[in-house]
Amino acid sequence: MSLAVLASRALLGLHARPVQVEVHVGGGLPSFSLVGLPGAGVRESRERVRAAILNCGFDFPAGRITANLAPADLPKDSGRFDLPIALGVLLASGQVADGQGGSPDLRHYVLAGELSLTGALVPADSALAIALAVARDDSRAILIMAPPAAGIAALVPGLRVLAAGGLDEVVAHFAGRRPLPQASPAPLTVEAGAASCLSDVRGQALARSALEIAAAGGHSLIMSGPPGVGKSMLAQRLPGLLPPLTPHQALEVAAIQGLVRPLLALPGAPPFRAPHHGASRPALVGGGACPRPGEISLAHHGVLFLDELPEFERRALEALREPLETGSVTVARAAGSCHFPAAFQLVAAMNPCPCGWLGHPRRVCRCPQERIARYRSQVSGPLLDRIDLHVALSVESAWHEAPPGESSARVRVRVAAARARQLERQACLNARLDASALAAHARLDATGQALLARTVETWGWSARATQRVLRVARTLADLRDEPAVGVAALAQAIQFRPDAGPGNL
Repeated sequence: MSLAVLASRALLGLHARPVQVEVHVGGGLPSFSLVGLPGAGVRESRERVRAAILNCGFDFPAGRITANLAPADLPKDSGRFDLPIALGVLLASGQVADGQGGSPDLRHYVLAGELSLTGALVPADSALAIALAVARDDSRAILIMAPPAAGIAALVPGLRVLAAGGLDEVVAHFAGRRPLPQASPAPLTVEAGAASCLSDVRGQALARSALEIAAAGGHSLIMSGPPGVGKSMLAQRLPGLLPPLTPHQALEVAAIQGLVRPLLALPGAPPFRAPHHGASRPALVGGGACPRPGEISLAHHGVLFLDELPEFERRALEALREPLETGSVTVARAAGSCHFPAAFQLVAAMNPCPCGWLGHPRRVCRCPQERIARYRSQVSGPLLDRIDLHVALSVESAWHEAPPGESSARVRVRVAAARARQLERQACLNARLDASALAAHARLDATGQALLARTVETWGWSARATQRVLRVARTLADLRDEPAVGVAALAQAIQFRPDAGPGNL
């Protein structure tokens, strides 16, 4: 044949889009053209493919070769297209027969791998993201990769992955001479969660309760208070209250992390990300010329802790508003848009003023009022409105005399039970309830409606703030194993709003 068509994948964010690699060998002056919006890494494939074909003992055609990567409007980068291009050249030039003499049918194969000049296969990057996309799109697909990448791809249940060491082995497979071995899942270790226990925190009963509520319902939380009251210590113990990741969640988290670093282990516990307050907007939400996931995506199914919240760049904080609502982020570029999942729990901490001593019983705050106002204005009202739980921590002088609190293991049992009730009732955590589901599952009786209406009128809450109070109240009812949201749960949820806290009721 003079035309060969093979399948591969182009990575756009976390999604590996299908790509048809069409190779045509015709008459004319010798040339090798690559079309279909190839990036620099793909354009260099011509030299790698030529050398690999020759060094594997095949003839490189002396005609006019055109390789088209379709669709043409989808950007392609990296060397993962080397293998399908090289095999396409051999097929189109008649050196390998497709579908004849008992050889496998190419239509069900997806090939991804970079070739060295010797013809050896180099592992493709982001193997897990590619494997998840292939398994989702076609249950009959067979993926061919280099052995290390094939082992990682084989972690995806139900996907058949073949391991090939080089171009010659792939040719022998399709020629029907020597089938490629099926890859075994890579023996990755499972990363354990943090060992920090909630019993290390003495005192701060309200904050401990808020942490349990946040864990049970997937709620966001902000803590304010003077330096040293335990804000960071509490935040670092939230992952220990969360249940382990499910197998699907672990694969999804590992696929995101595989976009920025080699995958060495599967996460067993929810991720905990704590970027420095000097992080830029792209570092938080993702970006770059070739978009990569930011901290909010690396914290997917886990916790994003922003310490010293007002010290972050204002534009970076504002970019969190939409992901907090939707659980995902879209990075738009001129060449296309990349979608990254970002279903994270935000935990933030801040001081009451720039020096930190405002309201301290023994230290004196010397910050001018305008400086305090400027400091607090770094965190906008719309962002604060999207945070479910607001807790003000105070200095406890006798904290060292207080007995250790409950351990993370005991609290985790209650959290798991409350989460199980939510998933059974509505198939999602309370923090993700939309308006219609909230009306169905967090219905108030007449007394509760009167209390909520009076509070909304007093403090002028937005509809968003009101719904967040109802979500927290629903979580409190689940922790108490109550089928309906009672007045006690609603009253406690109201106290976690910044303007209706215990000191203002």
